[in-house]
Amino acid sequence: MKKISLLVLSSLLFIACNIKPEQEKSGINISLDLVNIENDQVKVIHDPGVISTETITFFIPKTIPGTYAINNYGQFVEGFSAISYDGETLPVTQLNQNSWKINNAKELDKVQYLVNDTYDIEGEGDVFSPAGTNIVADEHFMLNLHGFVGYFEGMQEEVHQLEIKRPNKLVASTSLPVASQMKDVNYTTDEFVTNRYFGIIDNPIMYAKPDTTSFDIQGMQVELSIYSPNKTYSTNDLKPALEEMIQAQKAFLGDIDNTPVYSILLYLSDMEATDARGFGALEHHTSTTVVLPETMPLEQLKQTMTDVVSHEFFHIITPLNIHSNEVHYFGYNDPKMSKHLWMYEGVTEYFANLFQVNQGLISEQEFYNRINDKISTAASFDRTMPFTEMSENILEEDYKDSYYNVYQKGALIGMTLDIKLRELSNGEMGILDLMKKLISKYGKEQPFNDDELFNDIVTMTYPEIEDYFSTYISGTTPLDFELFFEKVGLEQATDMANTGYFLNGQTPFINVNQSTKEVFFRKSYPMNTFFENLGVKPGDIIKSINGTEYNLDNIRNLIMNSMGWKVGEDFKMIVVRDGEELSFESKLEQPKIEKSTLKAKDLEPSTEAYQLRQAWLKS
Repeated sequence: MKKISLLVLSSLLFIACNIKPEQEKSGINISLDLVNIENDQVKVIHDPGVISTETITFFIPKTIPGTYAINNYGQFVEGFSAISYDGETLPVTQLNQNSWKINNAKELDKVQYLVNDTYDIEGEGDVFSPAGTNIVADEHFMLNLHGFVGYFEGMQEEVHQLEIKRPNKLVASTSLPVASQMKDVNYTTDEFVTNRYFGIIDNPIMYAKPDTTSFDIQGMQVELSIYSPNKTYSTNDLKPALEEMIQAQKAFLGDIDNTPVYSILLYLSDMEATDARGFGALEHHTSTTVVLPETMPLEQLKQTMTDVVSHEFFHIITPLNIHSNEVHYFGYNDPKMSKHLWMYEGVTEYFANLFQVNQGLISEQEFYNRINDKISTAASFDRTMPFTEMSENILEEDYKDSYYNVYQKGALIGMTLDIKLRELSNGEMGILDLMKKLISKYGKEQPFNDDELFNDIVTMTYPEIEDYFSTYISGTTPLDFELFFEKVGLEQATDMANTGYFLNGQTPFINVNQSTKEVFFRKSYPMNTFFENLGVKPGDIIKSINGTEYNLDNIRNLIMNSMGWKVGEDFKMIVVRDGEELSFESKLEQPKIEKSTLKAKDLEPSTEAYQLRQAWLKS
């Protein structure tokens, strides 16, 4: 963290008096007012210092790292204006949704605007909730700062000083250190400083009444903050599970250098109100923002947090320590995407599952079940599309719907590469060892060239890995699971397996008629045993369950509520079939579905496949 020089402070004093400073100052000064909230909007002011050009453009991000989507955060900005040192309004031309051209820029003192939040907007402006924003006056603010703070053209690498005026009863949860505080009777101003714009958007801040806990894991301070609008859960409910998880992650990672502070910001959405609905998490270098439904049962919440947060935490490997120029010098409004989503997201997702079996948090069979689910889900995507091609073009219309496959086939790429490395090294080297080699070569401040990564990895490992890359990642050949499973003594079979009432993993048994909002059982997907035995048929329209009517507007409530159903409870459902209402009553049973399974062969410990399996899962 850099200190603000005396020269900068004196320049700020001149500017405050509407006197143009004679010398240029370094750094950008930004202020957010969380105290004087009107119309559910936050006022933002940017002071860029002295501008030496006749015109300058101000940007709000079009996209940000980690989302792999165009979100146009400028859509939430209103009342943009540029003010001169004399207090006059300067001419501004809005070029598009995310940028404003300011004329007479040499006279520019500041720009100011109002920002709307995303959580209480229907559809959230197509922004993924963990990358979104929330404004509830005197109660809660989710500051994913890319939704509030923009940047001036050519100034992204300058020091950014952020001042946030907030109610005294609310406190900041963030990994970004507070540089200073100024207290008043009714409010406090927190000051943060980063050495470039990326530091602003890489450090989300959640302001709320304190519900925060922390724990130390081998010298790393982990801070957990929760906002639960109906006070359903507190940090005490989740701390033990998260502490166990991160302890296991640290043991798995070994000597990888990571952050001294890691913050987990959990927002629990009120399912009865207009609120965040995009559940999941968004990684940052030293923190993660998580959005999950407040109605989720505690045990499921614990497991979901373990799965979701472990994925985000493993991003300290990549892209924190290993990333390309496209990531390091990210184009917020003119993005160029890297070819290596297989590593950033795929390997990360693989580690989030592998460490759990490696550290005994789940059984080997549970790990195999997860891998098998990913194989099943990945089969619904184009198996021949080169992963590098998809990654490089992920923002384009023809490719963006394939993004979810990074968590499926991307993780399977990580798994098969891991097995291949173990095979070539007689069990001594796996993909985690490879990541450590890459960290040693690169690291946080040294990006790699996109086209050179594969060659670097081949040099660090074995010549055969070049063929693996050209065949399965940059090539069009589908992953040969049977080939890799044979190496570690696994086999696929068909069996009856437990499933959800309305979701089979990530695949729904139901669908929605967008024009009528009716929820119906899919005709193109097998029925699970519970509804099949009940007499439900594909195409049946759900009218009500246990007295509650359901349609498109509350389908999420139906799915979330079903996750808390208990076997043996009473169940009543009314459906419409061919215009006729039919009623079904029963006791709840565990739904099952026929699906492929992945199991370990019963092998002697002396066999090569058994030993390779042990090296793969337990080393």
